[in-house]
Amino acid sequence: MLTNPFLHWLDRLYSFVIKIGSNLQSLFILYMRLTWGHQLFLIGIAKLQSIDATIALLTSLGFPYPAFHAYGIGIVETVCGFLLFIGLLSRLAAIPVICAMLTALSTAHAPELSNFRFLFEPMKLVVQEPYPFLIMALIVFVFGPGRISIDAWIKRWVDRQPRY
Repeated sequence: MLTNPFLHWLDRLYSFVIKIGSNLQSLFILYMRLTWGHQLFLIGIAKLQSIDATIALLTSLGFPYPAFHAYGIGIVETVCGFLLFIGLLSRLAAIPVICAMLTALSTAHAPELSNFRFLFEPMKLVVQEPYPFLIMALIVFVFGPGRISIDAWIKRWVDRQPRY
């Protein structure tokens, strides 16, 4: 029990700030999922629609079996982008996105990130196209899809079912 009135007031203020931040967490994750999940979905669709250009890019980067990888990345970005957008199987969908974005950063964007320059010049990493998708997928994987998602709705529905 705090006896100092100033410390008591400071404790209440800090508790209030924590409560506000906790309530905004789901809205922030929803914003990230809607914004970047939608963009990932659109990019995946574009890659599948112009599959020849995607295959040519992967060929120039030296990928083995570029057609297989082009279709694979197009499907991963389309399906997982949609799942992240709607908040269904979110943590599972985040895993292939994380792998794909780390692969993209380490291959197509490797010259800009070589020699760990991004540790001392973070903007070299932040401006790379896969970076926001990687951050969004990491946030969803670590914190979940938030309370405003199909995953959360399913969890609430399952929790209300009788146990036998």
